[in-house]
Amino acid sequence: MSGSLLFCICLAYFVAAYFCYGGYLKRVFRIDPKNPTPAHTQFDGIDYVPTPRIVLFGHHFASIAGPGPIVGPIMAAYFGWLPALIWILVGCVFVGAFHDFAAMVMSVRNKGRSISYIMEDLMGYAGRMLFLIFCCSCLVLIVGIFTLLIAGMFVQIPAVATASLLFIGMAPLFALCSMKLGFGLKKSSFVFVPLVFLTVLIGDLLPIDLVASFGMSKQGATYIWIAVLAIYVFAASVVPVQWLLQPRDYLNSYLLYGMLALGIVSIIAYNPDINLNAFNGWTALTADGNMTAMIPALFIFIACGACSGFHSLVASGTTSKQINSEKDLLPIGYGGMILEGILGVMALVAVMAMEPATFFEVGKNQPMAFATGIASFSAALGIPEVYSKVFISLAISAFMMTSLDTATRLGRFLWQELFMPRAKKSAENNNNEPSTIKPQMAQWRKVITNPFLAAFIIVGLSMLMALTGSAASIWPIFGASNQLMAGLTFLGITLYLMIKGANWFISFIPMVLMMVMSLWGVAQVVSQQWGQNSVLVVSGIFLFAMAVLMILLGASIMLHHLKAIYGKKEFAYAKVEND
Repeated sequence: MSGSLLFCICLAYFVAAYFCYGGYLKRVFRIDPKNPTPAHTQFDGIDYVPTPRIVLFGHHFASIAGPGPIVGPIMAAYFGWLPALIWILVGCVFVGAFHDFAAMVMSVRNKGRSISYIMEDLMGYAGRMLFLIFCCSCLVLIVGIFTLLIAGMFVQIPAVATASLLFIGMAPLFALCSMKLGFGLKKSSFVFVPLVFLTVLIGDLLPIDLVASFGMSKQGATYIWIAVLAIYVFAASVVPVQWLLQPRDYLNSYLLYGMLALGIVSIIAYNPDINLNAFNGWTALTADGNMTAMIPALFIFIACGACSGFHSLVASGTTSKQINSEKDLLPIGYGGMILEGILGVMALVAVMAMEPATFFEVGKNQPMAFATGIASFSAALGIPEVYSKVFISLAISAFMMTSLDTATRLGRFLWQELFMPRAKKSAENNNNEPSTIKPQMAQWRKVITNPFLAAFIIVGLSMLMALTGSAASIWPIFGASNQLMAGLTFLGITLYLMIKGANWFISFIPMVLMMVMSLWGVAQVVSQQWGQNSVLVVSGIFLFAMAVLMILLGASIMLHHLKAIYGKKEFAYAKVEND
């Protein structure tokens, strides 16, 4: 079987899954376009803004994608391409896309609140606070890590810095033209989308090279870019979403669409052979030079291409506040993750054609391995390999920026929710969903939840980690904590479906899988780093303890609901027999 045939089979599978399993989930969650969404009922012109589907899809997809769907599958390919492919195909459809869609639905049905705040309805105030602390910790880590990665890329590939800054400057101009000057979305897109691709050429012609231009050391240049990124993400987290975050992500999405189109056409035209082994054993020598067990590493390496806990925060933190109609939930929530699965398969095919010895070396830099593989295929289209490689590298960096600014805004949301008082229950709303009344806040809560102060704290903590290098040292725990967040989100989804009397087994099984694999992964990191890296050990123990407390609390609530459900059934049977 050739790589192109395998890729086409996977494409057909994902399309069928969207309509079949996605359609089933629409019925389970009773999606109804007549239900009003928070973008309308909670409209504030800053975070709650009704958004056209095509614009919001671009924002959501660019936010959840980042480098994850490329990095994870290539890291897992050291075990062989078959285990990675199976987890992407099964995980994306039945775990990841379901996870993203369900988190978005639950948020839309709860006034656009994040999955963390919804936990209070499902697991009480203690459950909400545990989950909020866990998520805030993960987001500070994410912002710190992506800041280091992007700053490092700006130093190594100065063309990326130029293109990224041009993207940022174009975003408010695009918003001004499309919203205020009367050009509309289509006409503005017709002008600005080509300009997006032009910035790739400008970046290559006019790279912002701080080392060469000012004689700085690489470390000094990195610190300058960290400061620039700190200013940008602070602004992105407080400026109304339709003026910076939304238009930038919308324009960036066309870069990814272009990269996807280039990859799909190149794979089909080149028709690469499969040279990597399908399976290298239950343990393998991975990119870090260590012998690694496939279980649980496979489920931790491949996050965004199959399932990622970070997606639940995006789906329920920013996207849900912009959903114009419930009919947009499936294409954005479920469809966005399906497209990530396609990108994950593309990343696998890009390295399948490499000889094992070549892949072992090239695969250590996963974005570069992906760019090298697709660029070599594009030669069949007559496109010079060097231009394809530059374009793909710039596209990947652009989505790292998108993940960075979205994570910062989410961190600001969660910090504000962390200090919100207990919610007061109200009557059920029109969607038959539990709602809450925002209680009167004390003055100190108003101060500490101020959007600007919240953003400053999140950015400050994240940049501190980036400047001290702490984020880089905690990278091994990041993958496991991300998947642990997905498991905890599935706990909330299971309780939600159980309360609604829906089929909760469809979320219970993924919950158990993600919980077991992620806790196993965290325990392995703590064991391996014991006595060597105190930061990793303390972080791992903290995350493990928080997750166990959440699981115990969730299990007790789940058992309570099960007793109530089956107790009613037994009572009904007894009544029938007596009658």
